[in-house]
Amino acid sequence: MTRVLSAVAWPYANGPRHIGHVAGFGVPSDVFSRYMRMAGHDVLMVSGSDEHGTPILVLADKAGVTAKEFVNTNHEVIARELADLGCSYDLYTRTTTGNHYGVVQALFRQCRANGYFVSRAQKVALEPATGRTLPDRYIEGTCPICKYAEARGDQCDNCGNQLDPVDLIDPRSKVTGATPEFVETEHWFLDLPALADALKVWLDDREAQGEWRPNVIRFSQNILKEIRPRAMTRDIDWGIPVPGWEDQPTKRFYVWFDAVIGYLSASIEWARRQAETTGASPDRWREWWNDPEALSYYFMGKDNIVFHSQIWPAELLAYNGSGAKGGEPGDYGVLNLPTEVVSSEFLTMGDQQFSSSRGHVLYVRDVLERYGPDPLRYFICAAGPETSDAAFTWADFVTRNNSELVAGWGNLVNRTATMIAKSFGEIPPCGALEPIDEGVLSTVRDGFRTVGDLLGRHRLRAAVAEAMRIVGEVNRYVTATEPYKMKDESQRERLATVLHVAAQCVSDCNTLLAPFLPHAANKVHAVLGGEGQLQPMPHIEQVEELDPDNGAGLTSYPVITGDYSATPRWESRPLVVGTPVARPTPVFTKLDPAVVEEELARVAG
Repeated sequence: MTRVLSAVAWPYANGPRHIGHVAGFGVPSDVFSRYMRMAGHDVLMVSGSDEHGTPILVLADKAGVTAKEFVNTNHEVIARELADLGCSYDLYTRTTTGNHYGVVQALFRQCRANGYFVSRAQKVALEPATGRTLPDRYIEGTCPICKYAEARGDQCDNCGNQLDPVDLIDPRSKVTGATPEFVETEHWFLDLPALADALKVWLDDREAQGEWRPNVIRFSQNILKEIRPRAMTRDIDWGIPVPGWEDQPTKRFYVWFDAVIGYLSASIEWARRQAETTGASPDRWREWWNDPEALSYYFMGKDNIVFHSQIWPAELLAYNGSGAKGGEPGDYGVLNLPTEVVSSEFLTMGDQQFSSSRGHVLYVRDVLERYGPDPLRYFICAAGPETSDAAFTWADFVTRNNSELVAGWGNLVNRTATMIAKSFGEIPPCGALEPIDEGVLSTVRDGFRTVGDLLGRHRLRAAVAEAMRIVGEVNRYVTATEPYKMKDESQRERLATVLHVAAQCVSDCNTLLAPFLPHAANKVHAVLGGEGQLQPMPHIEQVEELDPDNGAGLTSYPVITGDYSATPRWESRPLVVGTPVARPTPVFTKLDPAVVEEELARVAG
């Protein structure tokens, strides 16, 4: 058994999620986490809502509410979306908790004590109309390096280089279009050059292991070439206060400094809550963070690679005292660096990027309410942006649902259970096996190795394709053996054997598909007479603030959590002869082709 940290990107609490978001972080992380639990590993899956930064203030102003009211609403909306999608978080929390405040400030103090934070003056951009700091991503202009016309104030998406807003040619505010005012003010900078050698050693080691996606490791190594100190504080009154600057209430941590620390703070909060409810040690989080044998996988979209393959590892190295300036770790001990940064590319809507501001968007909640989680999860796994950008179209969505989920997997489940219910009413006994029976059973059993190997390497598209190939082989077995023609009493023993083999294959295929389709897995489990849930599901729970005096101002809030201890193993489980099987109802719903035009009309209207 290995400890596995599944660290999932923190959704920004600026509104509901669209399907492009969950294609990058939500579904891939959940499929992997469910599989790793089934493979016998001790998984800790954590994340939460990222709630600080100027964009929240801008949007709250537009909505006529306070920043706190704004994020309270959106945190609950996002949490419910992710829970309904089936994302099996051990804890999905938020960055406005007292626990998170304390962990962020503790990391900063130790990094500063180790010499990796330096104070210096910096020119910052202000919105002329309000005098409020403009976040780097709210400033656009021409990249001074590659001359890309829509570079952001923190990074050029065209050439990948890190930037500062003052570097941009002809900068403009994305809020008003005005030219920002630049004023000089003091800030704390993370001394990335002092950590560059350590970062390079770590990245080179990751490359040598050969486990990272090539696009991610290459991008991560390239950004080291232009490394420089980076400001980790901002002039803003919404965020986590900076130790030592308590007398300056408009100095707060940069939202990206505090957000990535959330992986650690959420693990600590989970352990503290476990201690309250089960009596376990509140230090259990250390099993995933201090044990060098533990593994950690970080899931996100490609626009967040730099923060997970440079900024967060640099913070960890600085805390550990592992850079050029030396130092020693604080009370949290030596913290593990990421085993792998699992970054997906972009899911587009047709040939255009998803954009909430332009109305070119498809929200997770709308898809869940109209079609349920299974078709969406399946589409993301089968056709998602794993290693290259991928397009979502309604035509493809409907086709995959109808021809693969309904006509392939759903048909196999339905006809197998229907024949068993009609002929026996229970799982029949298995007689002597013929070569065709042994062949299909072997094919399915081999799937635990082939599909599992692909899932362990984050190759979701290949893994679900292999699982569905196996489903096709079982369908061909049923067609070839023709149990529906075995009506004579002399054929009854053979009929029982064929249907037992078919049911065993359906049960095993359901296990193979369970990480991808946990909701459907529970339905198929019930069709075959199973009790309870095959795949434990997450739920929303209202919890009390652990540290009400830490300045965050919360009293209680909703989290996603769950008990996944009953997760089945990644192996074939023999069926129990005599288990009642009733005539089934379809597991999946066939979609009318008219859905395509209806959905396109919604977007146009």
